[in-house]
Amino acid sequence: MTNSTLLKVDITGIEPQYDAPLPERLISGNPKFTAWNLEDRDGLYAGVWEATPGKWRIAYDEWEYVHILSGLSVITEDGGAAHTLKAGDSFLIRPGFKGTWEVLETLRKEYVIRL
Repeated sequence: MTNSTLLKVDITGIEPQYDAPLPERLISGNPKFTAWNLEDRDGLYAGVWEATPGKWRIAYDEWEYVHILSGLSVITEDGGAAHTLKAGDSFLIRPGFKGTWEVLETLRKEYVIRL
């Protein structure tokens, strides 16, 4: 019996979407993004996201909870500290965050975004 209100994080059979940083945000490299979106409704988005190495500017207007599954990244807040993130790390980005995201080793994360 399937419980339709329980959504397991499993990307098997999910059609991936492909993207990249906007050219005006790209700092270095040629990063490519792949997303497997599991939920998209009522201002809530959840799924799995992967990025190849590179560095780009980020600006958040939303909340995002992240759990790193694999890879290595450095997120640096404008005027603030650099945070090295690796498999097993979890964090929350609040609206208003501005800075850079640098992927050093292909990164895969689970995410939940709330607008």
